[in-house]
Amino acid sequence: KIAFSIGSFVFIASILYTIFTTKEYPAEKENQTKKSNFIKELSQGITKMPRVMKKLGLIQFFSWFAFFVMWSLATPSITEYIFNAPAPEISQYDMNIIEQENAFNNDNKKYQDAADLVGSYMGIYGLSSMGFALLLTFFTARKPINRKLIHLTSLILGGIGFFLIYFISNPNWLILSFALIGISWGSILSMPYAMLASSIEENKMGFYMGLFNMFIVFPQIVAAIGGANFFSQLLGSSAVNPMIIAGISLTIAGLSNLFINEKKVISYVEN
Repeated sequence: KIAFSIGSFVFIASILYTIFTTKEYPAEKENQTKKSNFIKELSQGITKMPRVMKKLGLIQFFSWFAFFVMWSLATPSITEYIFNAPAPEISQYDMNIIEQENAFNNDNKKYQDAADLVGSYMGIYGLSSMGFALLLTFFTARKPINRKLIHLTSLILGGIGFFLIYFISNPNWLILSFALIGISWGSILSMPYAMLASSIEENKMGFYMGLFNMFIVFPQIVAAIGGANFFSQLLGSSAVNPMIIAGISLTIAGLSNLFINEKKVISYVEN
């Protein structure tokens, strides 16, 4: 431990020595200038963001909020609501009593088995999104499409998939729910970017595409810091409420497509 501490001290000291004794060369000054220019361009890009991008950002916010709620809360929600196997809290059991310990182990096994089944059912949405993407590719190669209508319909179908969970008593019906959710996921990964690409200049394509990812990160941060639980609790204490919130959020995302009225964004014909 002493040798490790001395070695660490020498390493840190050498780094500090390098920082405070190394002279600044023109190349470093040039890098600082580039950084300041980047910050300037970033602030200007945000203030001059195309109107279509703002509308698509609203759609992306509610879309990704819905899916983050699903990723983080679907397992505890569905295991309790459909499988009647909530995750047991060890603090509610007296592990010094053999009967209580056996009860915890039994309840925990039920939850783990139910969680495995939920994971299997959730895999359906990945297959569904892949199938939808392939179907969309074949269709656009032959006929013109209305990107606004496709994205609106896909998101609404995903919202219906979440709402259906409330009415499910037989777990097998989760296949239908996640198949519908997968359609919306396939559209989320393609349509917003396709619509955005037709509304920005080619020389700014990379910049705005990168900035567009902000509308993916922000809603997930909002959901992670408590937004998902907060809105779920507004509906009451039912375990299925997070899925209802996801459905509402995805439905709002779908209806937000109605704000898009730019023709070159809506219509697309494969050349």
